Amino acid sequence: MKQIGRPVRPRRSRSVRRFSRTVAAASALVITLTACSGGGHPEKPHPKPTPVWHTDPGSVAALGDSITVGFDACTLLSECPRVSWATGTDPKVGSVARRLVKHPATHSWNFARTGALMSDLPDQMTAAVHRKPELVTVLIGANDACRRDVGAMTPTAAFRADFARAMKRLRRALPHTQVYVAAVPDLLRLWSEGRKNPLGKQVWKLGICGSMLRDPDDLTKAAQDRRATVRERVVAYNSALAEVCGRDPLCRFDKSVFDYRFTGHQLSTWDWFHPGTRGQKELASLALRVITRAQP
Repeated sequence: MKQIGRPVRPRRSRSVRRFSRTVAAASALVITLTACSGGGHPEKPHPKPTPVWHTDPGSVAALGDSITVGFDACTLLSECPRVSWATGTDPKVGSVARRLVKHPATHSWNFARTGALMSDLPDQMTAAVHRKPELVTVLIGANDACRRDVGAMTPTAAFRADFARAMKRLRRALPHTQVYVAAVPDLLRLWSEGRKNPLGKQVWKLGICGSMLRDPDDLTKAAQDRRATVRERVVAYNSALAEVCGRDPLCRFDKSVFDYRFTGHQLSTWDWFHPGTRGQKELASLALRVITRAQP
């Protein structure tokens, strides 16, 4: 019996076989990805939750200049940290630490320094970071405007850059620490109120804030222009603080410190320049209003 031969199937080349395997693998991958994506619609990334501001911080670190260490608030040419608006222990002041922190004696620190400029803030921030505070308070900038003359004032760009640098140092180490930033006080109002006291004007002659307070009774156009220039620089400083702080969801800028209509009753009776105990109490009240507010 004659055997009928089966047709011979042509042999595929190696390149064809490789191509077929590649197509099959690609098809399987597409099917798998389609199944995982739930119908081919890519998932949108979830937005980061907005950080929550806590009105009851467990610890506080204060940064700044002579205002925050209570200079001339109690005695002449001396610091008086017990009446500090930020970390003071005097019940008559009612500081931020005393009102908000459960254990202020061990969980509040004052890194402010008399004479500090904004350029000193990054180093103060570095020192504060080691304590890992839940709240940092900042009140600095008056010395940048209070120079011997207008030309010596800190440029606004440098002021902004130093503040931004300090904030970056904080955020690199403590991303969840809250920050309260007080505005630079209105130095023109300081002149207008302090000059009402004859003794205060005599003290100013010692060289306190020459750019604003020099020749307090000089009402010539040149003197008025000089004072206006200082005030404009303070306004620019506050705009820089608000701008940098506004980029951080856990930073609150408080313009009310600039807007506050203080009188001679809130000034030190030693120099009519720094806040006295009453002034420290007002600063504490303004700060607490912002820090304890649920919404920005």
